[in-house]
Amino acid sequence: MKEKIQVFGRFLSGMVMPNIGAFIAWGLITALFIPTGWYPNETLGALVSPMASVLLPLLIAYTGGAAVYGQRGGVIGAITAMGVVVGSSVPMFIGAMIIGPVSAWVIKQFDRKVEGKVPAGFEMLVNNFSMGIIGAILTVIALKGVAPVVTVMNQVMEAGVGFFVDRKLLPLASIFIEPAKILFLNNAINHGILSPMGIQQVEEMGKSIFFLLEANPGPGLGVLLAYCLAGKGSAKSSAPGAIIIHFLGGIHEIYFPYILMNPLLLLAVMAGGASGIFIFQLTGIGLTSPASPGSILAILAMTPRGEYLGVLAGVLVAAAVSFVVSLPLLKFTAKGVDLEDSQEKVKHMKQESKGIVQEEKKEAFTGTVKKIVFACDAGMGSSAMGATVLKKKLAAAGFGDIEVVHSPVSSIPMDAQIVVTHRELRERAAHSNPEAELILITNFLAAPEYDQLVEKLKK
Repeated sequence: MKEKIQVFGRFLSGMVMPNIGAFIAWGLITALFIPTGWYPNETLGALVSPMASVLLPLLIAYTGGAAVYGQRGGVIGAITAMGVVVGSSVPMFIGAMIIGPVSAWVIKQFDRKVEGKVPAGFEMLVNNFSMGIIGAILTVIALKGVAPVVTVMNQVMEAGVGFFVDRKLLPLASIFIEPAKILFLNNAINHGILSPMGIQQVEEMGKSIFFLLEANPGPGLGVLLAYCLAGKGSAKSSAPGAIIIHFLGGIHEIYFPYILMNPLLLLAVMAGGASGIFIFQLTGIGLTSPASPGSILAILAMTPRGEYLGVLAGVLVAAAVSFVVSLPLLKFTAKGVDLEDSQEKVKHMKQESKGIVQEEKKEAFTGTVKKIVFACDAGMGSSAMGATVLKKKLAAAGFGDIEVVHSPVSSIPMDAQIVVTHRELRERAAHSNPEAELILITNFLAAPEYDQLVEKLKK
């Protein structure tokens, strides 16, 4: 069930994350040129609404369609998305997430039906006209049928969110957000759920608190600071480096293993997250665009003029509360536990598939290794960092000719001989590339498996 939720969440966030650059561009234009921005400009501020209501939904629909059926799926996804864009007065991010993949699936089924039945020389004609005819039909359906339904869904969601916002209960969201992050659903929550709601709020208010709910680095910072003081072994020694990568680099996945070592620390990040949201809500601040990655630098870049103090206060309060709760939990419930012990514990507790466990134990590296893939949920954050660390170790050992790349766990290249990924992503990695040897880690910075891999390659 956890794997299915991760896959679904990854699909949702996968429609948004490749377009984060466009979201940032829109956020910067919003922060600079709206009437309350840094440099109010009526002409340039006119870009804000069309980008939010047309450009971003079309990009999402194209990306979702392309994920289902390549470029052809992306094109018909964008065509059909115009139906929900025109059919609604609010930005249709949810509609684009639905209609993009669905329309790509429809054209894919059509192509399968006519495959091998088109006379030679008529392929391009059939391809283009089928795209045009089916796209036109689906666009009308989206305009008349899908857009009104999604509009009602948006209104229901807004009413539900408004209930919590009006009653100052939004901090309770941390009870769900923080545990879900530890299960590697952070990108799905931030980009699949919170960002669409936030962008609609920006259209109305010029900023949104929803961009800060998951992206706040404060709770993770508090846990890592506690490990610096009360941690054991390599967990303590690697925590300072993890702080830099988490707080400045914005890679939140770096602190997940530290919580998996002591699940009671979930209480710390939940308390820290709720405290930060309380401060954000109390000061009435928000961001103009999703902060991705969740770095303090990215957050400050998306902060509206005059609201830096409130943002920094929320982050620091979240870190302080998380630290205060984490410190006694580490001192009194994790005596003698270090990162290596935790890795073995996690290994035995998380073994959910015997076949995959046997796959772990088998001897590999019997031939020449040419390609190693480091995989994470989105293929951008922790995997890029891990690939860099691994490249340096391989180069130092004389294996600089081995290609090391990073990739989303759901689309690992089939020519990869070895895949390095987090233990929580084991099942998805095995399904994505069942032929590759899996190297499972829990600490992206100081994983002993890196050195073990180098030694196996030497042998």
